[in-house]
Amino acid sequence: MNKPLKKLSTTGMGDNWSINPQRLKSLLKELINIYSPNGKEHEISAFLYDYLKKQGLPVIRQRVEDDRENILVIPENNDCPLVLLGHVDTITAPDFENYRYRQKGRDKDRIYGLGAADMKGGCAAMIEAYIDQWHKGPRPFPAALALVVGEEEESDGAEKFLGQYRFPYAIVGEPTDLHPCFSHYGYIEANISTRGRRMHASLASSAVNAIEVMLQLLLKIIDYLRANREEVVYNLRDLASSQSGFVVPEYCEAWIDFHLPPHSAIGDVIYELEELFSAESEKKPGTDASLEFTYIHAGYELPEKGELYESLKAIYKSCSLDFEPRSFRSHSDANLLWEAGVRPILLGPGQLEHAHMPDESVSFRQVLTAAEIYSQVIRSL
Repeated sequence: MNKPLKKLSTTGMGDNWSINPQRLKSLLKELINIYSPNGKEHEISAFLYDYLKKQGLPVIRQRVEDDRENILVIPENNDCPLVLLGHVDTITAPDFENYRYRQKGRDKDRIYGLGAADMKGGCAAMIEAYIDQWHKGPRPFPAALALVVGEEEESDGAEKFLGQYRFPYAIVGEPTDLHPCFSHYGYIEANISTRGRRMHASLASSAVNAIEVMLQLLLKIIDYLRANREEVVYNLRDLASSQSGFVVPEYCEAWIDFHLPPHSAIGDVIYELEELFSAESEKKPGTDASLEFTYIHAGYELPEKGELYESLKAIYKSCSLDFEPRSFRSHSDANLLWEAGVRPILLGPGQLEHAHMPDESVSFRQVLTAAEIYSQVIRSL
């Protein structure tokens, strides 16, 4: 079990820190109350553009697709060592009647709402820290701010951003429970499809059932991973078939996520899955089965040394936090940043365990602490 971060005292919170807790909480509430599932980020992007403009920042829009835009603040010198990056999209609301900002009972610290942990809490903290330092910091300003779309699906916002801008380092505000993550899991997304012959349901015993073939293939993959690749975390995400009533289905499709530790040989895992799939498919004549890897992103591990590492260590000490680096277990825009030559550190409020849940939540204390950490990082540059 992960050791939790040392808790901060609430006494005087905000009095000795430079950020504005009231403004931060108000911003977080606004962000959560704007429904922004992947592909429908226009309203939140428009809000953020206006919000940053009113704060006097040189904000720009970067078109990604149709009316979907990244919102960026790029200092004039465009030669900063660091970008603070967060994604503004969320998953689709599990319950559309209950996605908005709310607090429960006497607990004034925990904030509930879609995206609270992943990652509107991190975005709000980054924005507040950036505004704070922009009005106090040196010129030329040493950091950029990128609020991108599309992370929950294709990461097309991050891809567009990287097509135009590059920075030596990035801090990505994913929910890490405020533990800095200098390493990141790899990710594979796979699609499997099976096809058989459609016929009347009463003749099923003589037919090739696409669903039955799919289930047999999936069980073989799962058994293989459990026996040979215990380090791989797999998730059977979607399973669907042709629906035509009282018939033997002729088509079935499945999507699977694979998360691999940073140093896993991702190429070997792909090869092993392909070989297994090919061998099993040959045992089932009369069916057409295919395996496609739609996304492949390698993991990475940054060395735990250097100026930014030492700065973070000192900042944690000043905030009375235990400095305990971890590895980020999920897929994120940081995978693309790494592949583009950027060195990303993941650090943000909230926990993965609370992300994508029907009752998603984040501790406001952590959001406030994250804002102070980001603020001090900018100041240290």
